[in-house]
Amino acid sequence: MVRLELDQVVMRRMKEEDIEIVKALIKEGCEGTENRLILHILTRPLCLFILAVFSSILRCLVHSFILALAIPVFLLIVFLKITMPRSTGVLGSSRPYWDYVGSSYREAQDDTLQNPYCRISGKTPFTKKPKRRAGSKDKEKETSTEKITPEREQAAGQVWVAESEGDILGCIFREGETRAGISRICRLVTGSWYRREGLGRLLVQSLEQRERETGAYRVYAHVPYPSKVGEAFFRKLGYRHLGVETSDEDDKELKQETPERGFLGYPLTKVFYKDL
Repeated sequence: MVRLELDQVVMRRMKEEDIEIVKALIKEGCEGTENRLILHILTRPLCLFILAVFSSILRCLVHSFILALAIPVFLLIVFLKITMPRSTGVLGSSRPYWDYVGSSYREAQDDTLQNPYCRISGKTPFTKKPKRRAGSKDKEKETSTEKITPEREQAAGQVWVAESEGDILGCIFREGETRAGISRICRLVTGSWYRREGLGRLLVQSLEQRERETGAYRVYAHVPYPSKVGEAFFRKLGYRHLGVETSDEDDKELKQETPERGFLGYPLTKVFYKDL
């Protein structure tokens, strides 16, 4: 665990040269999430019943009880491994993938979020050129030739990265606006060395402040269904579980937000919301 000085963290829009680093950060931060979602689906009563039926049928064809039990489970896991990324995409978003290039910031001057710790300490964060991974220059040449229309940029959403001394420590994804006054957090990731240091809280609260200033009145956050840590995190920040802690039964806007669903219609995310 590395001691992190939050007043030295700069939160800015992701640029094209940051894409490979952000992808690696997400891969590290979301490791095991897909497997936990598959286990969640496999242990649902209806799914267990279907597997039992297929096992009984195979038992008439295969003389081994273990094979009759294992084959349906194995085939279903393979099916979910292939289809789950396409059906769920970025959790909390209906899109099958995230448009990293379209959501990259292209202005010369960085677009940043306010860091409240800087006002408290009176310090100015020190910034330097971000570190790049090997091979990122070739990747940058490939993507820099793409033409980004304003429509694509608007639909792509935004990625904000937390940076300190040239290192990207975490990131938060905000989906493109689909309903007026509504903001949606699709993904929040912090580096393994910087967890439990307040970085995730800083990213969420700073983004909330910006959304409030731009006229948003409600923000949603989608958390992977088996994630107890993510659920506890957003509850501490004042978010309420949609459908469980919802008191505004007549609020039509709340009814428009639904969790992402996978095989047999089982929910893959829990939806949390907060009024700004």
